[in-house]
Amino acid sequence: MINVCDINVMKPLLAEHGFHFSKAKGQNFLIASWVPEGIARESGVTRDVGVLEIGPGIGPLTQQLCLNAGKVCAVELDNRLKPILDLTVGEFDNLEIVWSDVLKLDVPALVKEKFGDLRPMACANLPYYITSPILTALLEAECFEAVTVMVQKEVAVRIAAKPGSADYSAFTVFCQYYAEPELLFDVPAHCFLPQPKVTSAVITLRVRKERPWDIADQDIFFRTVRASFAMRRKKLSNGMASGFPELGKTGAAEVIAACGFDANVRGETLGISEFAKLANEITRRRQA
Repeated sequence: MINVCDINVMKPLLAEHGFHFSKAKGQNFLIASWVPEGIARESGVTRDVGVLEIGPGIGPLTQQLCLNAGKVCAVELDNRLKPILDLTVGEFDNLEIVWSDVLKLDVPALVKEKFGDLRPMACANLPYYITSPILTALLEAECFEAVTVMVQKEVAVRIAAKPGSADYSAFTVFCQYYAEPELLFDVPAHCFLPQPKVTSAVITLRVRKERPWDIADQDIFFRTVRASFAMRRKKLSNGMASGFPELGKTGAAEVIAACGFDANVRGETLGISEFAKLANEITRRRQA
């Protein structure tokens, strides 16, 4: 197995195939072998697992996943990597590469087709610029037991944030609605080529088997969450009135009061159960 994290192996390999890093695709390749080893180990991948990998690059994480998983299906957008991946991961008979944009695929259908009875998980070293759309797609697919990704550290911290903290956001609530996040470890910038300007972190999101909230309308719930963070430094009633114009300021205040919250409450202090209360009250009024 080629050690693609060895810079003395990687550079000649890339040069041989005339490969140049694409800033547009956010390509930063790992040059520290402990990172893909740690991701594969901490993800919980075993032989009864089928792994969807997003963006294998030149294959360092792919190698480790193939050593541990029953099957790996890697989705890669950059066709220039074909001859390189043939060399670095071509030896694995439990690997299939799909040359496509994951955001254009029917992820649940792909998982069902490729993994059969295997327990489905997702793993990825995600490009910074497209982290949120891909994580959103993976969680909304609702077909994985866990999603383990390497992202910019500030994004990982935001995903795992608690209500009332500076990092808490609508994206936090979205992720924690679908899964329970756990920060695993940091990855310094010097572990990549080219070296990014930020620290990365690996986070796992264990998808909830059950959601302990009685939410009447999921669309209204997420609309409530977005409205609650839209005017972060103002009272919740301002954001609610803006997000639900049909309520107006008076109606927004009435919804907040009906849920038993203080009139001056701010959205960033609320947890999922509180957002569920607000959304259900709005749904009740719309149906009345």
